[in-house]
Parts: sequence; structure tokens; C-alpha cells
Amino acid sequence: MSENERPAGSIPDRQLDMESLKALAHPLRVQILDTLSTYGQFTASGLAERLGESSGATSYHLRQLERHGFVREVDGRGTGRERWWERMPGAINLDATQLDHTPASLAASKTIVRQWARTRNDLLNDFQERGIDLLPTEWLRASDVSTVNLKLTVDDLKELSEGWMAFIEPFVIRHRGKNPPGSRPVQIHFNAFPVVDGEVTPDSPEKEA
Repeated sequence: MSENERPAGSIPDRQLDMESLKALAHPLRVQILDTLSTYGQFTASGLAERLGESSGATSYHLRQLERHGFVREVDGRGTGRERWWERMPGAINLDATQLDHTPASLAASKTIVRQWARTRNDLLNDFQERGIDLLPTEWLRASDVSTVNLKLTVDDLKELSEGWMAFIEPFVIRHRGKNPPGSRPVQIHFNAFPVVDGEVTPDSPEKEA
């Protein structure tokens, strides 16, 4: 399983090793990173207000994230008492097949993936619950939430996933670092995965009588 948390840009993926995996494996740290990815720069107090935490907690976890290269202080903004933070550019790739399968690494990777999924689901649910009331019609018409169910082989699934990345990457590069008038944060989801409790079609299925 490969899980990506991708901000705008075409900078090479950062593959999490054991040290960085353990450093990120805290729900609040993942929340902080997701918030910076989605909304942009924040102070520790601003993050605390948004996430319902104390500023002491967000300050501590920001320092830990900075230590391991996940966030950085914004140059030329803020004061000694009120520092501004931003997400380091580049995608984060968590490929469980590349990690040693120790209880510690499995627990850490599950913590991160679980929080990524929770954040994505929260934003999607918020759009579906409140978007029709709060967003202009043109934004609703430009959006799409859909599900497709297919039966695919491993090669089919790989072709689909690689084709999606080949399609989206030029678009991401084109919009990287831009914040034009009228823009707002947009989150793009692409999920393609085998249904865990689904059955594999046998090589020679028996014909129905």
C-alpha cells in the first residue's frame, strides 16, 4: 500500500523512513501538517484555535515537525513571539511495502494513514453537508464526487493509478505556488484500491450449468 499526502508542486516525493515515520506518527502532528497543506501558513496560536488545542501543544509539535523537515518558519513574517509556519514543499509517500514489518513501524504507519483518511473524510463530509448552503452555484457545478466500481487485474489497477498521476501532475505544476484572485483551497481525491474482502476471480471459472 502506498499512501500520498501531496501539496501543490512537482518536487520529488519524500519517502518516509523509520525515523521520520515515528516523528510524524502523532494524530495532532498529522493534523497540523494537513492544515498547513490545505489552508497555508499559520501561527501556533492560529493552529491551536482551529484544531481545538492549546498553543503550547501546537508550538511543541511544530518544533518537532521542523526538526524532522516537515515544516519550516516563514521568512520575513511574524515576530519572535508569533512565528508563522508553512509546510515544506514536496509530497510525502508512505509505502508500507518498503518498511520493515515490525510492530512499531506498522503501528506508526497506521496512525498516520488513519489520520490522513479522517481529515479527507471530514473535509468531504463538510462539503456534502454544508456546501450546498454556503458555496456559490458555480463552485458546486465545478465540483464532482463520484464512485466507480470495476473488476480489474493488478496490471489494470496499476495502469489506472499511473495514468491518473500522469494526468494530474502537469495540472499541479501549472498551479503550483499560485494564489490568484478568486481562488480558494481545493482538495482533490483519487482513490483506487482493491476491496479487501472481495474475491479474486479464478483463472478458469466454472461455467454455470
